[in-house]
Amino acid sequence: MFNRFRDKFPITNEKWNEYTSYFNRIEVASKTVLIEEGEVSKKLFIIEKGCVRVWFNNNGKDLTSQFFFENQSVASIESFMKKFPSPVVVETIEPSVLWWIHKNDLDKIIEEIKEIPELRDRLIDMLFQRTFDYMKHFFSFIKDSPSQRYLSLIEEKPQIVLRVPQHYIASYLGISTVHLSRIKSKLVQKK
Repeated sequence: MFNRFRDKFPITNEKWNEYTSYFNRIEVASKTVLIEEGEVSKKLFIIEKGCVRVWFNNNGKDLTSQFFFENQSVASIESFMKKFPSPVVVETIEPSVLWWIHKNDLDKIIEEIKEIPELRDRLIDMLFQRTFDYMKHFFSFIKDSPSQRYLSLIEEKPQIVLRVPQHYIASYLGISTVHLSRIKSKLVQKK
């Protein structure tokens, strides 16, 4: 998995091999919980194959906040970085192949690479992208109707519509599965 990324990191082969040796490969079934709500996250996952969702329980209602696919990293980032209990559950949707690294090992890597501007900038960009995605999703609940949120999802993240079960999409959009079915029916009628 890591070989395809090798040319993007300006470090020696020795360091590359050391850093990649910190990762552990696992294969898990769908609906495998990787991080529980309330648990302090000590692992960051990279998805080789599969789909992962991040969700939380709101008074017994399951609300999805993000989806992750191949070549993306996922953790309860707030818990992972600040060492406080995770406000979310991280769970696979599909059978998945994942690589995980323990926080202590990642901290060691970050400490060593922070002096390499290109790598430091790439890490910062990755964290800001996740924050940007959170903000965009949050603001869509304020300014967009459920229909607009669904149309944006189709346009911007079609892999979600193709791979994720409808009840999780409805949860992500903040609507019921019945409401999602109505939106989809109206869109079909307009065509």
